[in-house]
Amino acid sequence: MLAGFSTHLFWEALSSRPFWRGALLAIELTLVSFAVSIVIGFFLALGRASRRRSVRGGVFLYTWIFRATPTLLQLLFIWDALPQIWGVFREGWFTPFLAAAIALSLNEAAYMAEIIRSGLLSVDPGQELAGRALGMSRRRILRRVIVPQAVRIVIPPMGNEFITLLKLTSLASVISVTELLTASQEFYSTNFSYEEAFTAAALYYLVIVSVLMFIQSRLERRFTFTSARRRRVSPVVVSVSHDAR
Repeated sequence: MLAGFSTHLFWEALSSRPFWRGALLAIELTLVSFAVSIVIGFFLALGRASRRRSVRGGVFLYTWIFRATPTLLQLLFIWDALPQIWGVFREGWFTPFLAAAIALSLNEAAYMAEIIRSGLLSVDPGQELAGRALGMSRRRILRRVIVPQAVRIVIPPMGNEFITLLKLTSLASVISVTELLTASQEFYSTNFSYEEAFTAAALYYLVIVSVLMFIQSRLERRFTFTSARRRRVSPVVVSVSHDAR
């Protein structure tokens, strides 16, 4: 072991309640922010394809602001400056967790919009026209043709963004969110054990990210297999549909 490294303090930190609760809080914050960012990003992606120049300009301005400014600055602005602008954010319901979720969601949505837009654009427009020629509804075309192919394209970058977002939750410690990094800071401030506290926090992140990488690889494999199977079956389906008509 490293000189001065205490195995006892390391295991004490690793198994302590604040650490695993901080890890769960980091995962919860990531899930909430990621889900909200997907919804916002989807509408932003649609806005980029709008025929109205004002809508496209607004989407560009949004993505430019949140991609060009540091995430830490956005967190501090939401938590410290927003209550001074609107008094409603001075109430008790506006917690550090909520402030972090808002900041991370808005930030991640700027990147998610580009991912979703690239996924939708990757699908050949001729496939939608072919689906309409076969009498398929717009909803069925999206569900059976466009979305499965787009999902296969966006899973790798979305998985990477999810992992990045998980690590970005550590920034929420500056606004008193008791996530994993905050737990390690409180531990070493009490025991003066920097090495043990940071090593325990790093191990938590390594385990969580490893699980996420495994899930991502399984999803990629599943949708790649499904897409290949659809391509093999599609000529038969088209023939049957044509004969049925």
